[in-house]
Amino acid sequence: MVKFSEMPYKRPNIYQLETDFNSLLAEFDSAESAEKQRETLSKINHLRSDFMTYAAIASVRNSINTTDAYYEKEQEFYDNSEPTLKDLSTRLYKSLGNSRFKGELKEAFGNQLFNLADVSLKTFNISIIEDLQEENKLGTEYTKLVASAEVEFNGEKMNLSQLEAFSQSTDRELRRTSNLAKTSFFAKHEKEFDEIYDKLIKVRTRIAQKLGYKNFVELGYYRMNRTDYNAEMVANFREQVRQYIVPLATKLREKQRERIGLDKLKIYDWGHNFNSGNPAPKGTPEEIIANGTKMYAELSAETKEFYDFMVNNELMDLETKKGKAGGGYCTMFQNYKAPFIFANFNGTIGDVDVLTHEAGHAFQCYQSRGFEVEEYYWPTMEACEIHSMSMEQLTYPWMNLFFGDDTDKYKYVHTASNILFLPYGVAVDEFQHRMYEQPELTPEQRKQVWLEMEAKYRPWVDYDGVEYLERGGFWQRQAHIYRSPFYYIDYCLAQVCAFQFWSKSQKDFKAAWADYVTLCNAGGSKSFLGLVELAGLRSPFEDGVVKDIAQEVGAHLDAVNDKAL
Repeated sequence: MVKFSEMPYKRPNIYQLETDFNSLLAEFDSAESAEKQRETLSKINHLRSDFMTYAAIASVRNSINTTDAYYEKEQEFYDNSEPTLKDLSTRLYKSLGNSRFKGELKEAFGNQLFNLADVSLKTFNISIIEDLQEENKLGTEYTKLVASAEVEFNGEKMNLSQLEAFSQSTDRELRRTSNLAKTSFFAKHEKEFDEIYDKLIKVRTRIAQKLGYKNFVELGYYRMNRTDYNAEMVANFREQVRQYIVPLATKLREKQRERIGLDKLKIYDWGHNFNSGNPAPKGTPEEIIANGTKMYAELSAETKEFYDFMVNNELMDLETKKGKAGGGYCTMFQNYKAPFIFANFNGTIGDVDVLTHEAGHAFQCYQSRGFEVEEYYWPTMEACEIHSMSMEQLTYPWMNLFFGDDTDKYKYVHTASNILFLPYGVAVDEFQHRMYEQPELTPEQRKQVWLEMEAKYRPWVDYDGVEYLERGGFWQRQAHIYRSPFYYIDYCLAQVCAFQFWSKSQKDFKAAWADYVTLCNAGGSKSFLGLVELAGLRSPFEDGVVKDIAQEVGAHLDAVNDKAL
């Protein structure tokens, strides 16, 4: 295995890739047996893996330093080349669907590959290549704009990740001014954020209409590879959250207000949970990573092998630094069968969540790296988030390694935060539906829709008179709205599944962990609801599931004397 710093990089020859790919497709179509088609498919997978490996290396290095001119140019190349690869994949999926040996191939690979192929064919034709290139460029433009943030605060220049640490301070004035500093960056660039999103709405609507859809909504679902649920089912899920989670979340915000002794809870108070101080990880980033080694060694043999692999091969870049892109993610270098974790440590509980959430993604990828087709390395996104969010909760028994005497604080805050997230997640989702159903809305009207979502799902919101936020600008800090349309509901669906893993682990940890590993081992070989069933979970779309979660988690939190923590 090659360490990340030593991984060689070269820009692929896109024209040679097309030539070789088309030659192999001809070989696949003319094959006289299923076995011959499998051999040819293996060659095609090698071609795709080469391209995707170099693309991932370039993307990660660009994320680590967005000011690096070389990898900025390389990212631009992939933004332009990705639609070509999409075209080639579409041709492959057509050939799979038309195979004379389709029945035998289904026996070998399962139905999901063909389900994904059918959905993919609904999302592309060559007429939209230039539009896809524009969409990619706009997404990169948003990322670069956010990463460019250099805000003066407390006599220092800070990026947004560094500013976030102050949101949890016990000093209310520090919380207030840090929130103003962060908001000032978005307010200063409001017009640019508006313009990028307006262009994204227009180009995605244009793509949808070229492909024969009324608007982008249906196409957006197909692009997320959703094969067993639709927008109506999601709307019903959102309503369940409004009915059962919003009252619980409102209660939790009121308990927080009382606990920290305020007359009114403002936006800058959300991150402050205890007057004695929020739980924060103990030790340096190096010590946190070392404690991760101990945790995963004790959790299971599988996680020990996985985490050692990650550490020994430099497959994590975790500390925030100037010029680094915001947020966190997990990706994969396919040729090396190696996941990679990108994050921004900032001294908050989020640093530990990286070692559980993103490691959950990476562990699943590591467990399913042996599949013959790359479509199964990862499941669809909402299933991916089950792995990450469940790992956060299945590792509760080891949180004392990171938080010491503040462990009970951490568990309370983490569980409450997961409940508080759900209303925000469904607000983001409904907002996006409205945006693509009404693409003609102006930037001002879009902000009004966001305010409607806040009133519906987060009635406790108080922006303390900050003009930009009072006009509905809060959503512009959510990268998924720009870069990954309709992704955000995936976190909500997965959180309901993760709470079920938490519930199971309280009764029988060994059985819950076995179900979790079974889920990870399956990779993307089944649909979302197929994986939910495989893991022994109830569908989040089933009426009553959200209600049951709200009651069980609510009772658990009520049993905690939060004022004594």
